[in-house]
Amino acid sequence: MEEIHCYDKFLGEEEPYLPKKDCRFYIVSAPYEATVSYMGGTAKGPAALIAASDQLEFWDGESTPWYDGIYTGPVVDCEGEPEQVLGRIENAVREAIENGSIPVTLGGEHTISLAPLRALAKHYGYTFGIVHFDAHGDLRYIYDDTLYSHGCVMRRACELGLKLFQIGVRSLCEEEETFRKEYGVKHLDGLELARMGGLNAILSDNFTLLPPDFPQDIYISFDVDAFSSAVMPATGTPDPGGLGWYEAIFLLEHAIRGRNVIGMDVVELAPYPGFHSSDLAAAKLTYSIMGIISRLGRRP
Repeated sequence: MEEIHCYDKFLGEEEPYLPKKDCRFYIVSAPYEATVSYMGGTAKGPAALIAASDQLEFWDGESTPWYDGIYTGPVVDCEGEPEQVLGRIENAVREAIENGSIPVTLGGEHTISLAPLRALAKHYGYTFGIVHFDAHGDLRYIYDDTLYSHGCVMRRACELGLKLFQIGVRSLCEEEETFRKEYGVKHLDGLELARMGGLNAILSDNFTLLPPDFPQDIYISFDVDAFSSAVMPATGTPDPGGLGWYEAIFLLEHAIRGRNVIGMDVVELAPYPGFHSSDLAAAKLTYSIMGIISRLGRRP
């Protein structure tokens, strides 16, 4: 039997580079899974991601976000009714905000994103925008008889009055398409990106991702099924036609450059036993987003 070393801190460090009060990033682990509609396993995502992060280099290829300080908070208890669980996650995120840090929430299913969005809205106001990477719209009003489904989370976010920009969507229903038009949800879907030329389009000098009126304060929500299954097979609802690794990284750079990132999440990793490439990819994605924030984001 292969022995896997598990760590309870991101990057496997016993202590962060900086004291907790000075850490720019604050990890909140939220292993919640209640509304799986295809394959399960997302409750194990945060632990697998954190364990895999021990294999990362501190130098991310362009910078060392570790120097900005990364604090790993305790794992949130995700047993119970949805509102109870979301309340606990929201409290943990509030601690990160009060620490002066950027909350980095790790899921778990995508429903968990509602908790940091609520916490951030109460602190900063309801004026920031969400940059949402996903294979799916997540804009249904209700799904499987619950308002708190992973398929409804961005509908709940819009109901808070937050602006939304979606990237990489390949599957959505007519209800979601209608809501997009009525609410004014801007997007760069997978098919649109492919028709533009994919990576070549992203790298062109005249490429612009977010509209000029999109808020300067943003939240990044990254469902790992936004990726191609070649990059990320271990996710609850994989969908063909997803983003390549560098497509995602360059799109993140376009989204973050010059903006103030007030929070982020990485969700829907569903690890396979004995198959660790997806765990490492999710960990590297999390660290890479921190690096992009450190290099290109605007500090408040």
